[in-house]
Amino acid sequence: MDYKNAGVDIEAGYKSVELMKEHVKKTMRPEVLGGLGGFSGAFSLSKIKDMEEPVLLSGTDGCGTKVKLAMILDKHDTIGIDAVAMCVNDIACAGGEPLFFLDYIACGKNYPEKIASIVSGVAEGCLQSEAALVGGETAEHPGLMPEDEYDLAGFAVGVCDKKDMITGEDLKEGDVLIGMASTGVHSNGFSLVRKVFEMTKESLETYYEELGTTLGEALLAPTRIYVKALKNVKNAGVKIKACSHITGGGFYENVPRMLSEHTHAVIEKDSYPVPPVFGMLAREGQVEEKMMYNTFNMGIGMIVAVDAGDVDKAMEAMRQAGDTPYVIGQIKAGEKGVTLC
Repeated sequence: MDYKNAGVDIEAGYKSVELMKEHVKKTMRPEVLGGLGGFSGAFSLSKIKDMEEPVLLSGTDGCGTKVKLAMILDKHDTIGIDAVAMCVNDIACAGGEPLFFLDYIACGKNYPEKIASIVSGVAEGCLQSEAALVGGETAEHPGLMPEDEYDLAGFAVGVCDKKDMITGEDLKEGDVLIGMASTGVHSNGFSLVRKVFEMTKESLETYYEELGTTLGEALLAPTRIYVKALKNVKNAGVKIKACSHITGGGFYENVPRMLSEHTHAVIEKDSYPVPPVFGMLAREGQVEEKMMYNTFNMGIGMIVAVDAGDVDKAMEAMRQAGDTPYVIGQIKAGEKGVTLC
């Protein structure tokens, strides 16, 4: 008896590392010390010495049950972008710059080419957010997970000068809410998605005119990373007063998190186009409108609040980053919360 007969293939693990090295190499930043394969990832903090009061920000998340679709379609090269996006968007939302990322893949059996494909997506997410992929772990769990299944999670660390943190404390009545378009469902609400749509390869590969693509491609579209857009806004000299990453819980749970006491967000639902995939979800699943806005991002992945005089400058900075912004509402005085009208 040996470890391989027990279900853990060490040689496959070595091959996975070799295959993923080319992807990881692309994400390196000057601050990274050493290479892939050490017991820990080393990252120099010399560049943050110029900050008055540097603050480390961290985020950890996964892709939820969206990985099930990747497994059904046998398409694994974008799910890693989702894992990175869920972490770095949270860091950027607080005013931080993502520095580095680590991933964790748990699988029933290590298929090196599949693992390398997953990591290629992680590396792409790191490139989009300018974070270094400094390490990770691939763990085989024979007997705990089916051989063809896996789960993916990650952890990111960023930094921000305390004076530049986005806290919402300066929000006032009349501030404007700008929403940046999502790429679709992103990585939240997939337990409901999988109840609404038939989760078979045939169903997911069906083309729908209203989507302009197959159902699977629409649902697997990777989460938009907003790091560059938020950085551009800051570099344009615009103060972002508050920011909300629209993830699990949709508008009703996430928008109040950006608000200070005695401020109320009013959002106009018809101020931007809602992607057709959400219309399909509501119709096919008979999901009421409030539940849609309480579960999904409904086409807006990130919301920022700025002074009314900074709207045009902020939106232009977002466009230069490749994002599509919309003025979707404003801040009113009142009880902390959100109204959709």
